[in-house]
Amino acid sequence: MKSAKFFYTAIIILLYGCNTYQTYEWENGSWIDLTHSFSDETLYWPTSSTFKKDTVFVGITEGGFYYESFDICTAEHGGTHLDAPIHFFEGRKTVDQIGLNRLTGRAVVIDVTSQAATDRDYQITVEDIIIWESEYGRIPEHSILLFYTGMGDYWPDPLQYLGTEKRGTEGAAELSFPGIHPDTARWLVDNRKIIATGLDTPSLDYGKSNLFETHVILFEQNIPGFENVANLHLLPPTGAFVIALPMKIKNGSGAPLRIVAHVPDIAP
Repeated sequence: MKSAKFFYTAIIILLYGCNTYQTYEWENGSWIDLTHSFSDETLYWPTSSTFKKDTVFVGITEGGFYYESFDICTAEHGGTHLDAPIHFFEGRKTVDQIGLNRLTGRAVVIDVTSQAATDRDYQITVEDIIIWESEYGRIPEHSILLFYTGMGDYWPDPLQYLGTEKRGTEGAAELSFPGIHPDTARWLVDNRKIIATGLDTPSLDYGKSNLFETHVILFEQNIPGFENVANLHLLPPTGAFVIALPMKIKNGSGAPLRIVAHVPDIAP
């Protein structure tokens, strides 16, 4: 445990300075896994290839010891994953170019479950953010902004989560789930200084989007996105610290993501 504490202490001091670490307690609190496991149940965009795991060897070797090994294959954009800015904006950062200071930071979690419950095609508004800020204060600079829609409760049921069980272009045409309205993305770029954003749906844009304007607006500013985030119901509105580390794919437009959050016993 002490070695883990020293490791995370070094990360925070390196990225944010000593003063930040002095206000954050790593020894107390709990770690929350915000990642869906990858398996043959993992949900992908209908036009994307899905997760495959092939056995290389499982059992006792000729040498007498037990051994397991598998080959895996996955699309960049599926399951809990990172969208790099290059995904929707030419010349912006690829997965391996995104700095750790955009993948680690204090989290703000805005609950829009009531809105999504009555409209699964809901697009998160500026008003949703303003209402949240009226209770919890202005979103701090350099925050990771997460939206909790409640759609994660349906994982991994494709009909409930994606809005369709169909694959291919036919399935893509029937997608239905909440997302961030492009006007909200523009407002965030112009009025707040977030380092990343994410939510518990397959896309930053809502399911029926054809232009993916929210992606374009955010990615132009090199703000990465986290999609299919799990367990957001376990995070407080403020106080958690998120660490979101993708597979470091050179020149990648996206990557499988292991994202976790530390929630202190008493939020700072």
